Amino acid sequence: TWPWCGPGAAGSASRSPVTATRSWGGAAERQVAKKEDLVQAFGTDDQTEICKMILSKGELQVSDKERHTQLEQMFRDIATIVADKCVNPETKRPYTVILIERAMKDIHYSVKPHKSTKQQALEVIRQLKETMQIERAHMRLRFILPVKEGKKLKERIKPLIKVIESEDFHEQLEIVCLVDPGCFREIDELVRSETKGKGTLEVLSLKDVEEGDEKLE
Repeated sequence: TWPWCGPGAAGSASRSPVTATRSWGGAAERQVAKKEDLVQAFGTDDQTEICKMILSKGELQVSDKERHTQLEQMFRDIATIVADKCVNPETKRPYTVILIERAMKDIHYSVKPHKSTKQQALEVIRQLKETMQIERAHMRLRFILPVKEGKKLKERIKPLIKVIESEDFHEQLEIVCLVDPGCFREIDELVRSETKGKGTLEVLSLKDVEEGDEKLE
């Protein structure tokens, strides 16, 4: 903070470290920082170098109104991610962003400005499960596994599967199923390692939802 343009300066001041404008009852007075003050604060009186130092090392001061707007936008972004990823498990219908926002307010969720919205969305989903019917929309996958490894691998994958929709075991084992998106990486690694690249895993759909435009309000 510099004495000629900081919070301690009388009146209102611009944010420039070199010049500042102060208002006194409607009249404006332009002040120029003294050379000695610049050298003492920055080690130089070169205004170009001073601006470079501020841009690279300075801290942006955000007003309360700006901060409030940022938090409101993050709150809505989190709700949008939750609405996009989740459904009512009984109906498989997605929820609207407005309903998710209302539910977040009901649980008094507080936005964390220094944490990503994706991370917070997962946290919100966990908390909302305690108060409403909500869960991640399942992914629909198809496995095609060699006969030799198929039966053994199926037993290892089975705990990670929510619903087996179809199963065909002839020359190869083919399974179409629904899984929680959080289990996809583990399943993919199992198929790759246990079949030594001979098995295949295909994503049929990223979200298993009921067709139609209806959303839960």
